[in-house]
Amino acid sequence: MSRSFVARAAALLLAGAALAAHAAPLINQSRFSHLAVDGYDVVAYQTEQRAVEGKAEFQTRWHDAHWRFASAAHLAAFKADPERYAPQYGGYCAYAVGAKNELVDIDPEAFTVVDGKLYLNYSPKIRAQWDADRARYIEAADRNWPALSQRH
Repeated sequence: MSRSFVARAAALLLAGAALAAHAAPLINQSRFSHLAVDGYDVVAYQTEQRAVEGKAEFQTRWHDAHWRFASAAHLAAFKADPERYAPQYGGYCAYAVGAKNELVDIDPEAFTVVDGKLYLNYSPKIRAQWDADRARYIEAADRNWPALSQRH
């Protein structure tokens, strides 16, 4: 093997590692539409304290997912500070990440906002269970999420 071949191969490996290090975080998306939070408006959870379906005309792409909003104002708010509004744990069930160390889909109606952060759960019943010991589940999920998100 020539030195130039080895050098090029090494450069490609390093470039690949750099891209992987900067890859978009894991976001729970609808299988075919790539909608985050099943198309619900993540800004509305905090500003209106309710689950509101987004509209296709108010949509943006962030971290390889499509995010929909109920209004142009909500879209603008998200674009200005997406980290503020994006759900914790990539939009996967907060209870499952904390209690089971698993990625589980969510029901967009089963949400809680805690200290300005959006947490979603599999169902209203699971949300009630999560709410009963929320601090412990958040602490466990915060520990589990970095490794869990890298496995997928």
